[in-house]
Amino acid sequence: MRKTTIVAAVGLALTASPAFAHLNPAEHGSFVAGLSHPITGVDHVLAMVAVGLWAAMLGGRALFAVPAAFVGVMIVGFLAALSGLPVPFVEPVILASVVALGLVVALALPVPAATGALVAGFFAFFHGHAHGSEIGAAGLLSYGAGFALATALLHAAGIGLGHGISRLWQGRAGRIAMRVAGGATALGGLMLMAG
Repeated sequence: MRKTTIVAAVGLALTASPAFAHLNPAEHGSFVAGLSHPITGVDHVLAMVAVGLWAAMLGGRALFAVPAAFVGVMIVGFLAALSGLPVPFVEPVILASVVALGLVVALALPVPAATGALVAGFFAFFHGHAHGSEIGAAGLLSYGAGFALATALLHAAGIGLGHGISRLWQGRAGRIAMRVAGGATALGGLMLMAG
């Protein structure tokens, strides 16, 4: 019963959407606005936690390389948006990232760390561009630092979730539980696309 309760609580926490919009930098400060931005969109939360889950599944160098590539390339996408670089299909690719990253976890796609970093980096560019497009009146450095930190923390949550599942259900059962979480993420992405 306890394992089921934990899984249900984690599932609900990962699918919950906060009941507030992006914070106004004039009222809350640019850093806090940036910090809150990734966690106010379920698409961002699901994709970023999936990156952490996938990194946990891959293990080894991927544990650092995949999330680091995401954060690094996301900052490049942020700067591209600030420079006025037009990028088509930003929102559709963000939604596709939720499905794709959920699927790589669901399929337990075994790839080298560099390949995982490339996949994560591709989607990260679009997430970063969205952050840059929605900066509003926020200060560049503090807003960027805020959303980079929030992203890294969401990746860490995914890694922690992956390790927690592995410890809770060792061996094959843990792997299946992580794959189910990936499948739920992909399904969540499909629901976002339909909505």
